[in-house]
This record gives sequence, C-alpha cells and structure tokens, in this order.
Amino acid sequence: MDTRNTSCTAAAPTQPSSYADLLRDLVRLLGGPEGGVDPAARTPPLFRRLTEDAVLAHEGAPLRSLYVVRSGSLKCVRTLGDGYEQVTALALPGDVLGFDGLHRGHHATTDVALEHATVYALPLSTLHDLRRRYPALDRAWHEALSRQLASASATADMLAAVTAEVRLARFVLWLSARSRELGWSPRRLRLSLCRRDLASLLGMAHETLSRSFSTLAQAGLLTVDNRELELLDVDEIQVRARTTRRPE
Repeated sequence: MDTRNTSCTAAAPTQPSSYADLLRDLVRLLGGPEGGVDPAARTPPLFRRLTEDAVLAHEGAPLRSLYVVRSGSLKCVRTLGDGYEQVTALALPGDVLGFDGLHRGHHATTDVALEHATVYALPLSTLHDLRRRYPALDRAWHEALSRQLASASATADMLAAVTAEVRLARFVLWLSARSRELGWSPRRLRLSLCRRDLASLLGMAHETLSRSFSTLAQAGLLTVDNRELELLDVDEIQVRARTTRRPE
C-alpha cells in the first residue's frame, strides 16, 4: 500500500528560524489565517522535541504550560482507582494539551508521545500577554479550543454506541475527517495507537476490537494491514456508524 502523505505522522519538521516564523507557524496549527503576526515579534513560544514513549506531562503535576502538537501524535492517559491506565484521547497536530487541567491547576492526564513528535509549549505566565499582543493568535486560540470541544464530543459519541463495530466505525470516520483537515488522505490512514491503546480509548477489550476490525473488513468496508487502514466504502461505514441499537 502506498502510504506517502497518508499517515498520522510525518517527517519531523525543522524549527522555524525566527520568532515571527514560530508565531506564524503556531497560528497556522491552531487554525488561524496565514500572516497576522508582526515580523518584529520578540516573544516566541517554546519549541520542544519528543522521542517515542517520552512523557510530555504527568497526570497530577502542576500545570505551568499548555502544549500545541506540531507534528507526530500523543496519547492522553488517565490512571483509574484500580490502577488501570485508560486512554482518553489521541492528540494530532493542532490539538491543545493541558486545557482540561486549567480549572484545577494540574494536568488531568499523562501525555505520551506515540512517535517522534514536536510541540509548542505556551507557559501560562505569558499566554495571556501573547494573546493580547497578537490578535491573530487570540482568534486562532479560540478556533482551536472550539475544535477541542468538538473532538471531546466526538469521543463521547463513540463511547455512546452500543456495539463495538459502531464504536470502531465512528472512530474511523473521526480519524478520516481529522486526516482531511490536516491535508492527509482521508481514505488511507495509519493508526499511531497500538491495538490495546485503541481498545482502551473505545472502551472495549483488545479481542473485541480485533473482531470488530474483522467484521468491517469481511463486509468489504475497509482493509487492515497491521496499522495501515484503507477505507473502501465510506458511505457504508457512515451507515454503520449511525446505528444506535443492537441488531435484532
């Protein structure tokens, strides 16, 4: 399968060379328009590189910065009372991490890089001043947080589905839509989450997830090759995703 420019990953980009370029890149990631940043900008966001399995933030740690994913992907994990590590979100470029911890002042999840990734760190001590100085960034920030709320709603919709196949169909459509937004192929997808992490995100057992993939594949809706997916019949996947009841 040809996966050029189709996956949820890309080669790690080089760091922009000037403060203004850093801010322009951040505004672009957040969904704002090109330009709108003073070329003389002198307050850059912090640029960080992460290796695979590196922890960006620990659950319960004091929240001092918010993060915007620039490349790669991360998983957000919450440790439950019995010690089980529940995957709560998959973060892709443009997603904001840490926002759900603002009201309590500490990180609500542990955020782990699924591959080599880069992020912008926005210290809370300077974020308000950045948004005040650069209206383009402030507008883009609101756009990103709105998208974040929509993503959380989509996750809730996935978990509200009665059957595992419907949950998986909804996730596949969500990933396809996000891939389209990012300029990637909406039909050829790569899962940066391993099967066990995806099963955790969708609230099902690993074996159930495997059976669900097999069910959709046998119906001719998609093909699965390890972590590579190709959507063959998006219309029928949408039909499956709208199902709200168990089959009779």
